[in-house]
Amino acid sequence: MAKYTCPMHPEVISNEPGVCPKCNMNLVSDDDTEDETNGDHDHSNPSATAHGSVYACPMHPDVTSDKPGMCPKCHMALEKTKRSSHDQHDDHDKHAGHNPNMFKQKFWLSLLLTIPTLIFSPMVQSWFGVHLAFAGSEYIPAVFGIIIFFYGGLVFLKSAKAELAARQPGMMTLISMAITVAFIYSSLVTLKLVSGMDFWWELATLVTIMLLGHWLEMASVESAQGALNELAKLLPDEAELVEHGESRKVSVSQLKVGDAVLVRPGAQVPVDGKVIKGESEVNESMLTGESRPVKKIVGAEVIGGTINANGALTIEVTKVGGDTALAGIMKLVEDAQTSKSKTQVLADKAAFYLTFVALGAALLTWIGWWIAGASAGFIFERVVTVLVIACPHALGLAIPLVTAISTTLAAKNGLLVRERMALESARNIDVVLFDKTGTLTKGEQGVVDILAKDKGRTLSLAAALERESEHPIAKAIFQYAHGQNVPETHATDFSALSGRGVRAKAGGKMVYVGGPRLLEELKLKLDSELQKAAEEASTDGKTVVYVVEDKTVLGAIMLADVIREESKEAVARLHDMGKRVAMLTGDSKGVAAWVAKELGIKEYFAEVLPENKAETVKKLQADGSRVAMVGDGVNDAPALTQANIGIAIGAGTDVAIESAGIVLASSDPRGVAKIVTLSKATYRKMLQNLAWATGYNALAIPLAAGVTSGIGFVLSPALGAVLMSLSTIIVAINAQFLRRIKL
Repeated sequence: MAKYTCPMHPEVISNEPGVCPKCNMNLVSDDDTEDETNGDHDHSNPSATAHGSVYACPMHPDVTSDKPGMCPKCHMALEKTKRSSHDQHDDHDKHAGHNPNMFKQKFWLSLLLTIPTLIFSPMVQSWFGVHLAFAGSEYIPAVFGIIIFFYGGLVFLKSAKAELAARQPGMMTLISMAITVAFIYSSLVTLKLVSGMDFWWELATLVTIMLLGHWLEMASVESAQGALNELAKLLPDEAELVEHGESRKVSVSQLKVGDAVLVRPGAQVPVDGKVIKGESEVNESMLTGESRPVKKIVGAEVIGGTINANGALTIEVTKVGGDTALAGIMKLVEDAQTSKSKTQVLADKAAFYLTFVALGAALLTWIGWWIAGASAGFIFERVVTVLVIACPHALGLAIPLVTAISTTLAAKNGLLVRERMALESARNIDVVLFDKTGTLTKGEQGVVDILAKDKGRTLSLAAALERESEHPIAKAIFQYAHGQNVPETHATDFSALSGRGVRAKAGGKMVYVGGPRLLEELKLKLDSELQKAAEEASTDGKTVVYVVEDKTVLGAIMLADVIREESKEAVARLHDMGKRVAMLTGDSKGVAAWVAKELGIKEYFAEVLPENKAETVKKLQADGSRVAMVGDGVNDAPALTQANIGIAIGAGTDVAIESAGIVLASSDPRGVAKIVTLSKATYRKMLQNLAWATGYNALAIPLAAGVTSGIGFVLSPALGAVLMSLSTIIVAINAQFLRRIKL
């Protein structure tokens, strides 16, 4: 029988199709789930390998596979576990230990055992000139060291086994070799099978410090990857369903398309829908990054997870489950966090090869000191120190942590990264090519100017006549008048004049609203000022509507595709960054020239057919320029794909979004400048972390091998472990500074 699980919450399992009660996403059937990364990992369905053995990530229990491999989220080796079908519902509990708390608990207990191990170690006592002993106290370091090795070190040994099984030796292999060598040698010394000084206190401190480093690292990664959980929290658990004029509370998972839901002031919108009653402002900042509340009237769309401000709204449910905007955003964030950039691939390769460098360095250290005639204890100490300090731990964390933080930061600012490569490349773009309609403009007719002696009365009369009309121009005039709060005028005897306009009585006079043909029919002429303005408006591609009272032309209303308020700032910010900004449109040259002039764009392409948009991108790329294409429609998809980076407006079509590497959750074009800023900051942090991690290893390995022993300085295994953990912590802290960037 097929099982259904939630892609975001794998512990949610059902025998029937449905939605997740936590995040309201559609449950996915295990029959339909495809393995990612060539079948090695099953991210979305923990029941896919419910019988027998399964390989799971100790840091991310939801990542499972039926084969050995590496976790794509944190790059730790998957560990082999056993489970049967009857306990798959307990997956989350069974693996609860594989998280920061597990390392935290192991660290504190190991620390308690390490303290007496240090106190009763003969070498440590000699350092401080003290002698503490009682009958049998000489065995305390050995007994506690053995307990720490198996209790605290077992997690490293298991991961090392998994790494070797996957033929991908890494940091766990090095750590395990170091503590194993120390354990075996110390055991032989304690049993008096070989002569020398044991390493029990070094082993204890080594394991304890390693546990501390992993605890801090995992806590950082878990915190950075908390974007999905934060997004899931945006949805309320309940909604007020309206039926037969009355409302009752139901679970959000019970809602279906077509239901009517009441959203009270201050409440969260439970699902995507359309306003059918009421008027209010909605705070959409948590999804789009736009700080200003958005006004919602009848017919406006609302997004699940946003917050209603001051008025009650009744909405008709249009999307539920995995079809909602929030679910789509969560999926994009998850994809971005698991995708790799070029820098990540480079870091992975460096960590992989550094493992072999460390093993080679340990072998050369052994051979070199053996030839030099050093004691067995000294040789073992040097080998252990090399293996510990050469662990590419910081290198393994350098990029994933920056990736997780940048993805979370992007999501909070309404930037949804579908491909990490796109974000990494954004810093190098030369040209930003905007599609005009729906991107720089709203893609709908709106009033852009009124030329009249009494603008308020002219607009009021026009709105009175256009109130009942469904024509786009009429609706634009009425909505603009409504937004300007002009006094309402009552009109009677309304009639349409086919192809010319409308007429009605208002204030005892006959009023007309229409275009140039209306003036011809009424045999009216414009004064010179109005005539000149009308001609200029026509040249710019604007629509001109005249308002006539009896035989007098009161004024003209100019309409055009409304330019977004944010577009001018968006273009200015990109210019300040040194980017070329160009515009692409299928509209006439006059329209293109007007919009370009209004926004300060010098380079534009007009009358471009949809099938030729990709060719325009190629022209811009011909001189070697790297182009970012920003669009929202189906006809933008080829151009988005052709561009070096495709950026889709979130309010656009699914086809455009699928063709893009980055999606703007809102329709605010200022997000493009934010992408460039984030790209530069992210890349800078990646380079800083890589430089520190690789530089640290390059300097530390020779010290660990003992090249400075001639001047009396010998790096101990414990100090090596401290330095290795410190390197990891420095990388983690440096990555956290990325959160301070202002986009």
